[in-house]
Amino acid sequence: MENRVEQLRKERGLRQEEFARAIRVSRQTVSAIETGKYNPSLELAFTISDFFELPIEEIFIHERKDVL
Repeated sequence: MENRVEQLRKERGLRQEEFARAIRVSRQTVSAIETGKYNPSLELAFTISDFFELPIEEIFIHERKDVL
C-alpha cells in the first residue's frame, strides 16, 4: 500500500525520530511505513491520521484489485 507519510512529515519539518516519538513508535517503524515495507495496523493508521489531521484515505492509498 502506498502512502504519503514521508511527504507529510517533511512538509511539517519533522525528522523521523520526532514523528516517531509523537505517535509512540520507533524510528524504524516510521522508516518501514514510509518505504512501504510495513503497513500499519488500523489503530496506528488512525493515530497517523489524527496527527496530520487528515482522513486516512488521504494518507494511505489503497489500489483496489478486482477479485472475482
